[in-house]
Amino acid sequence: MKAGTKLKSAVCDTEVMIIRLGDGTIECGGAPMTEEKTSTPGTPSADFSAGTLMGKRYVDTDETCELLCIKPGKGSLSVNGVALVVKDAKPLPASD
Repeated sequence: MKAGTKLKSAVCDTEVMIIRLGDGTIECGGAPMTEEKTSTPGTPSADFSAGTLMGKRYVDTDETCELLCIKPGKGSLSVNGVALVVKDAKPLPASD
């Protein structure tokens, strides 16, 4: 997969776009995400059911993986079972 690829959750409505990708399997709700929408969605795992927010960027602790949420859902994002967090906005420079 490369930057710009859109992925869909197998367990909820979440859709993301890859901004930067390291090694690992991108998951939502505890299930691997795919480029094709599944016909019968499952149920998010209880450990990964915090949900996603549209327009937010999600990163791992090393910021080697970055995803942009383009459609929110009930499942939360992870890479190889490690939860991703919302990326903090960079502060604007002070103006004098």
